Amino acid sequence: MAHMVIIGGGLAAESAARTLREEGYDGEITVVSDEPHSLYERPPLSKGYLQGTEDRDAVILHPPDWYETHRIEVRTSTAATAVDPGARRVALADGSALSYDALLLATGAAPRRLPIDGHDLPGVRTLRRLDDADALRAELKDGGRRLVLIGSGWIGMEVAATARTLGNEVTVLEREAVPLAAAVGARMGEVFRRLHLDHGVDLRTSTHVERIVGAERVTGVVADGETVPADLVLVGVGAVPNTGLAEAAGLEVDNGVLTDAALRTSAPGVFAAGDVANAIHPVIGHRLRSEHWDNALRSGPVAARGMLGIPALHDGIPYFYTDQYDLGMELSGYPPLMRAAELVVRGDLDAREFIAFWVDGGRVVGGMNVNVWDVNETVQRLIRAGGEVDAEALADPGTPLESLVP
Repeated sequence: MAHMVIIGGGLAAESAARTLREEGYDGEITVVSDEPHSLYERPPLSKGYLQGTEDRDAVILHPPDWYETHRIEVRTSTAATAVDPGARRVALADGSALSYDALLLATGAAPRRLPIDGHDLPGVRTLRRLDDADALRAELKDGGRRLVLIGSGWIGMEVAATARTLGNEVTVLEREAVPLAAAVGARMGEVFRRLHLDHGVDLRTSTHVERIVGAERVTGVVADGETVPADLVLVGVGAVPNTGLAEAAGLEVDNGVLTDAALRTSAPGVFAAGDVANAIHPVIGHRLRSEHWDNALRSGPVAARGMLGIPALHDGIPYFYTDQYDLGMELSGYPPLMRAAELVVRGDLDAREFIAFWVDGGRVVGGMNVNVWDVNETVQRLIRAGGEVDAEALADPGTPLESLVP
């Protein structure tokens, strides 16, 4: 009987396993995860689950009987230690091995560590896994704690908002001049800077973090010669794709496991999806590696179809959303094309009710709706159409967006 093996414990692994069954595959499916939990998704970890407004049902994707019904074997607390593409075998930490007809690497990414003194003190945390969220939630839930965040990426800013909502003091230390500038540019990053300042966050930019201090537990962070007191420190300076298995197996790796648009790696029968895959995007011809929920949701099924020999391309428009305080946002677009694009804003920046468009050569290559709803589908249609759009009409709230789709 045919055997499909999936390595990973997140949404990319789950969506791939589910799609295999939906496409009619009747053979064996084994999912291997080194975590003790059933397959889960990550967005609630820095939002509702961390805040305590959502329980584990919002995180865990399916109850155990769902996997039994769909004949999907999930081996938790089981690490894959080696992949042999020639023999089509996966070695496991318990000494056993799995033979496969096709293999999916959905190994995700790990938090980047800071190579500074004090990085391993008790009370210095990262947030990537469910256990990380549980530990952080226990420390923040009653408020009154002094949290220092190093880095101001999406996870850091979401945790900052959650921690403030729970009544904690929050200081953010960011080396760049504006938070989130790498993701959305300086002008849009300024919107989030003001949002957090308005909610009482001590947001310090252009700051150099020197070391983390403490004895038995962290007590502060030294930045620009000043010690910022801390009961708790969260390091949020990005993530590194978990490519160890792929590298050892001889697969091509560069900022992730390199794949084509069908998520095929350089080894026959081996696919990659989710955070770890650095895939060619067939529409723009650039490689994209995304750590967002939507990428995991969409790439898993593409890889599953490829494992079954069904033609499929990972050609969706990258999508991300965030909720911080009273601000809700959806972002769609192609990051490589957005970096040098012109920004066109429709709506009120000060009221935080607007749509921002990234326009390159008259073509919309990205769009971000902030506290403006039911427009993301139209924004994606504008991006997908690829035709020239009049910038003045794009900025005019009186011009229906639908009328601008070429």
